[in-house]
Amino acid sequence: MNWRNSIAILVVGLSTTFTFAQSNLLNAKTPDQIGKKSAADISAENDKPLPYGYVHDRDILMGKRTWEIIDLDERVNFPLYFPVDGDVITSVDRKPLYTVLVSAIKEGKITEVYDSSYFTTKKTLKDIESSLFKIDTSDVGRDQMNEDIDAYRRGTKQISEEYIRKTEIQAYNVDSYKVAGYWYLDKRQGELKYRLLGICPMVPDVYEMDNPNPEMIELFWVYFPASRDVLHAAKAFNDRNTAKSFTFDHLLNARRFNGVIYQEENVYGDRMIKDYMKENAQMQLLESERVKEKIRDFEQDMWNY
Repeated sequence: MNWRNSIAILVVGLSTTFTFAQSNLLNAKTPDQIGKKSAADISAENDKPLPYGYVHDRDILMGKRTWEIIDLDERVNFPLYFPVDGDVITSVDRKPLYTVLVSAIKEGKITEVYDSSYFTTKKTLKDIESSLFKIDTSDVGRDQMNEDIDAYRRGTKQISEEYIRKTEIQAYNVDSYKVAGYWYLDKRQGELKYRLLGICPMVPDVYEMDNPNPEMIELFWVYFPASRDVLHAAKAFNDRNTAKSFTFDHLLNARRFNGVIYQEENVYGDRMIKDYMKENAQMQLLESERVKEKIRDFEQDMWNY
């Protein structure tokens, strides 16, 4: 009877998991009930990100900090980018990573936001918003203002709203993400591990949006360990099994993305690969692979005597 009870418990557990993953899709009687959790689901929801284990400094036999760029044009990185259209029905429970980060910063859920990957100077919401949008006046609006410029200076007249253009960075403008992480060899477990430290969306300069090839800038750096609760609550798309969606926290911690190393900590002040492999994209990619192999070799060489 014990094995029968075990199977029954397993079936009930899997049914609960599938129902939650489908966001009430199979139990909804009307379309507006899709994506709404029942009272039982809400009361039983205590899911939290898996905490990191404590790593003592003396247990780190080798460590190397690296910086990678995640190109969103690559298919494997699409879960970080899509969906960018708000009217897609599958996006009820999903948002692009950019929207998750920016919304959490505006709501005050993510506060560890910095201007660089070294996390020394914080960025305020006002600093970020100045890079998110610009307000400009069309030529017709300027002509309207020039007709009675003194009145506009005194504030007695205002330019018509249809002549004011507001340009704002959207999720579909994100070109790539930069991530900073730390590879280390845990001698207690004899294993090479990776700890993600920060993530940064790369967006075009809002003042160059009209140019065909605008300059891509670092919008902000989020300290990843402090944002795990927010990223764990945001779902990402699982193309292998849509009944089992995973979170952005899982996706990034499990390195379910493809990144190219563009910088490593070194004696030259952490110079970038492009600074010493100039104007040769192929050699830069080969140098990136060499850095990866160098890190992997630390683990392999540990087992050689």
